[in-house]
Amino acid sequence: MLQFFETLFYRPRWYHWIVGIALLPLSLLYAMGMYLRRMTSNKKHYTVPIISVGNLVIGGSGKTPFVISVASHFASREVTIESRGYGRRSVGLVEVSRRGEVLASVQQSGDEPMLMALSLPSASVIVSEDRGVGIDRAIELGAELIILDDGFNRVEISKLEILLEPQSLPNIMTLPSGPFREFGWSSRYAHLNLKEDIDFVRIVEYENLSPKMLLVTAIANPHRLDSYLPDGVIAEVYLADHAYFDRSKLIEMMELHGADSILTTQKDWVKMSGFKLPISLMKLKLQIKEQVFTDIRSYIDA
Repeated sequence: MLQFFETLFYRPRWYHWIVGIALLPLSLLYAMGMYLRRMTSNKKHYTVPIISVGNLVIGGSGKTPFVISVASHFASREVTIESRGYGRRSVGLVEVSRRGEVLASVQQSGDEPMLMALSLPSASVIVSEDRGVGIDRAIELGAELIILDDGFNRVEISKLEILLEPQSLPNIMTLPSGPFREFGWSSRYAHLNLKEDIDFVRIVEYENLSPKMLLVTAIANPHRLDSYLPDGVIAEVYLADHAYFDRSKLIEMMELHGADSILTTQKDWVKMSGFKLPISLMKLKLQIKEQVFTDIRSYIDA
């Protein structure tokens, strides 16, 4: 079922549209509910600048590397990243890291917050279902700048809205008929609408490539990796977004395909780092226009 809807959202064929159209009444009700929520919400203002990095669609759009880039750019300040922590095996507020010191396991934090914690030696990372509680804790710990990961739909918080838009999407319907969390025109409520390959560009670097690699990943819409795959990939294994890995099953799959190593993303690697398996790594970075940082700085200094 999950695979069917992922295909409907990102690579639909004619028979997927039958289901998508049948679900349109639910999609319209959902989208109207999200619109009314946005229009009627009272925004809470905080004493420190808050930057939200989000998107309108479910699945990856470069939010994590974008957050890492922004936090790195403003590393001279006390930066705290606040995330929902999707896929984590914990509840409530968890301090993932404090000024670069990791304080939690990947099971407690979730994969993306852990990647951010490991990538940022001077920032702090907090996960919390209640974003307000997370913001209050960040301020209590001395944050001078807070970055909300995936925060566009947190309409109750006053913040700088940065919206990342993919190159193109074949399905522009709202959930459950399509991948959009709100009507597409909700992008007008963002302060910065940044388009992939115009305002930011993905750059993929590789580490420890081998002649025969088994691609293993647990990200949304994994076929977006296709254009970045190096030579030597002999088979692919796709798990649900944020899924955890079993070391014995990974070894079994490597032996089945005769692989020398596992090719995976940084987001996946944080859940394999203790397995002591041969890993080939795909490292995603973003090249962001300098004007974007100028606009952010203007908001922070206002």
